[in-house]
Amino acid sequence: MDALEDFLGSIGSIVWGPYLLIPLLLGTGIYLTARLGGIQFLRLGAALRLGLLRRKDDGGEGDISQFQALTTAMAATVGTGNIVGVATAIAIGGPGALFWMWMTALLGMASKYSEAFLGVRFRTTDAAGEKSGGPQYYLERGIPGTLGRVLALSFAVFAVCACFGIGNMTQGNSIASNLERSFAVPTWATGAVLAAMTLIVLVGGIKSIGRVTAGFVPVMILFYVISALYILLVNIAAVPAALGEVFSQAFTGTSAAGGFVGSTIMIAVQFGVARGIFSNESGMGSAAIAAASAQTTHPVRQGLVSMTQTFIDTIIVVSCTGLVIITTGVWSQIDPATGTQISPAIMTGEAFTHGLPGQWGHWVVTVGLVLFAYSTILGWAYYGERNVERLMGRRAVMPFRVLFSLVVFFGCTVQLGVVWNFSDVMNGLMAIPNLIGLLILSGLIARETRHYLRHDPKLEATSAEIEAFMRGQPGWDDWQRSERS
Repeated sequence: MDALEDFLGSIGSIVWGPYLLIPLLLGTGIYLTARLGGIQFLRLGAALRLGLLRRKDDGGEGDISQFQALTTAMAATVGTGNIVGVATAIAIGGPGALFWMWMTALLGMASKYSEAFLGVRFRTTDAAGEKSGGPQYYLERGIPGTLGRVLALSFAVFAVCACFGIGNMTQGNSIASNLERSFAVPTWATGAVLAAMTLIVLVGGIKSIGRVTAGFVPVMILFYVISALYILLVNIAAVPAALGEVFSQAFTGTSAAGGFVGSTIMIAVQFGVARGIFSNESGMGSAAIAAASAQTTHPVRQGLVSMTQTFIDTIIVVSCTGLVIITTGVWSQIDPATGTQISPAIMTGEAFTHGLPGQWGHWVVTVGLVLFAYSTILGWAYYGERNVERLMGRRAVMPFRVLFSLVVFFGCTVQLGVVWNFSDVMNGLMAIPNLIGLLILSGLIARETRHYLRHDPKLEATSAEIEAFMRGQPGWDDWQRSERS
């Protein structure tokens, strides 16, 4: 087992290394940002208003509202990466890693927009009458020939594998471990309850998942962010110095201090980018699957709404975690038992305990981790389901839901060193065909985006107005026929 873990770790270091995913992710983000005219900066306000305030797009086809599609995608991304993943990046890469997480998010917003746009643009309707889309469809439908088919099938296979790792066992294990450590709840009991709750929600399909995530995802994020902001206000004098460390060490690396062994610039970049993608999933293609289920009158609109997910996940939630860890000084704290830096697994909990009175910090992180991880399970269950449907048809969906719920129980009760490494590899392999597809389809994305925003820059046009200025545009009539079929 140790040999397998080491092997997967070696593969993961190649996939997430400086010669494959890091330049591909950052390069794709830069390229799409340029082709789309900085859409993530110029249209963020309008996108937030549409997704968070208006919440729905009247007159559009789809299974759930735009807000529910957004919260489903956020459920899958706001997970252990926002708590443990951030701590891991800072523990190994130093405070500078947070800067690279920000850069990954800002550039990744263009990638997230593009994949969500394509998810809606090339979505289809399955045998049960539900919308189905994502890279497993748009890579094949948008890129003709063998290349598109190979990219689509590769993504689908990697996504199904990944959903049992990063979206299932690792999340369940985090919940069970924290409840056992904090409240002495047996892991088998947590596994049984979690598996049952998961199956109950999944049986209802995307509409059930959308209702659940729309109900508690905003609440859990506000609960966590408000707690973090309190700590930052209490330690406001330390915030400027913390920000100074983030920016300076992003380009100089971190020298050894106390129990910290120091890091190079490349380590800061590598772990910042890897943990950033682990947190917000920009470029992986997963969020496009949720976007494809949304009721929307145009792919541009849902693309912009989905783009806000990366902003909320990383620029808000991840920043809160990272700055709390740095301002409280916990990132370089020494564990008395080992004489080395404290484990990233408990780093965020220690930081919140330092910053909040009494045991509030411990409670906030424990409850936050449980809610974040459970929401990730639900979101990734839907991602896995849609890819199983693509590979084996609608008849395989219900058996998948049952199997997925059973695996949640398994994940709560075993040690997962191998699964963590396996999940990192599968996440990276998912991103590769999707990023290739985004680059190939960037011309279509840019052309159709420019035309739409030229006529509706504030995202306020009615469905009739959209029909009027889109009529006759390449691909519009085909999309409309597909929507109504």
